[in-house]
Amino acid sequence: MLSAEHFALLSRLLDVDSLPSLSMVHAKAFTTRHVPPSPADMPLLVTSIESGALLKQVCGVLRAVYPLEHPARLICLPTSHVTAQTLGALLSQDGFVTEGLPYALYLSPLPVGSSFETFQEIIAHLRAPDGCPWDRKQTHQTLRKYLLEESYETLAAMDANDPVKMREEFGDLLLQIVLNAQIGYEAGTFNMTEVFKEIHDKLVRRHPHVFGQVQVDGVGQVLANWESIKQEERRTRGEEEKSLLDGLPAALPALSQAQEYQSRAARVGFDWPEIEGVLEKIREEIEEIRRSATLAELTTELGDLLFALVNLARWKKVDAEAALRETNQKFRNRFGYIEKRAREMGRDLKEMSLQEMDALWDEAKNAMR
Repeated sequence: MLSAEHFALLSRLLDVDSLPSLSMVHAKAFTTRHVPPSPADMPLLVTSIESGALLKQVCGVLRAVYPLEHPARLICLPTSHVTAQTLGALLSQDGFVTEGLPYALYLSPLPVGSSFETFQEIIAHLRAPDGCPWDRKQTHQTLRKYLLEESYETLAAMDANDPVKMREEFGDLLLQIVLNAQIGYEAGTFNMTEVFKEIHDKLVRRHPHVFGQVQVDGVGQVLANWESIKQEERRTRGEEEKSLLDGLPAALPALSQAQEYQSRAARVGFDWPEIEGVLEKIREEIEEIRRSATLAELTTELGDLLFALVNLARWKKVDAEAALRETNQKFRNRFGYIEKRAREMGRDLKEMSLQEMDALWDEAKNAMR
């Protein structure tokens, strides 16, 4: 790290001693990372950069958080020379570093609110005695409906492939998680650090092919290992052996639940060997619907047909739930077009013939391509 002499020099050159806080990180810490190890809304000082290759490695990690046009100052410690550049220039150009000499890289902070730490602080403030009355009265149970709503709004943004909306909705979803973690902390049951630690350890433990020495051959083996590790975790905790299909929430939409059941069963070989078996099952279920004599029989056979259609979606690597939502939205848009055109024509839909509405439907299909 920096000597007292070098830090004093940097303080003078950058005026960092007047800053309320500063993250100081050794350059080698970036060599094994994909994101910076410090909050982006704090000033950052990267020390011990002694080669152009290391500088590019550091900048390559920094670009995961900082824009390429973000100002950066590179300081040669022996000469006190300061090079003012952008992060992008340091990443794409050569010649800024004399090999073997120690350099430090300084980045000014991103705007307040650009880090998880600041976000967690604002949630804690909202729950504090001088915070917001609405936020202070919330509990895990009162927040359930908001978590569900935000989850579906996030899915809608993803289905629309709208990056701006996704950015907004992911933030709203994160709010629910952090707010619940703050409530847990206040109750003394868990905190955000424990949430992080648990999911961190789980990911490392369940990816031995990434963080360990296990060799895998494709996604199928990864999923099989995942299930095996989960079973071992349960045995270690002394839990009863669970079904492969356990663990899915009861409130999961039926199409998603069916697809996940089928995917889990397929991991252990309970699956058609060829897609023709899936298609034949669909034909079989359609025929059984034709032969249904009662409402109860029809209900059962329709359920079987839907299950078989979900299996076809799985075989074709289509998300059945997303596909149906997309079709629902398409129907809504086209029917809305029919309603709009009927109003423009001074007509009441109830008085229009099916043929007239079909003509407007075709018009809507052409207009919305």
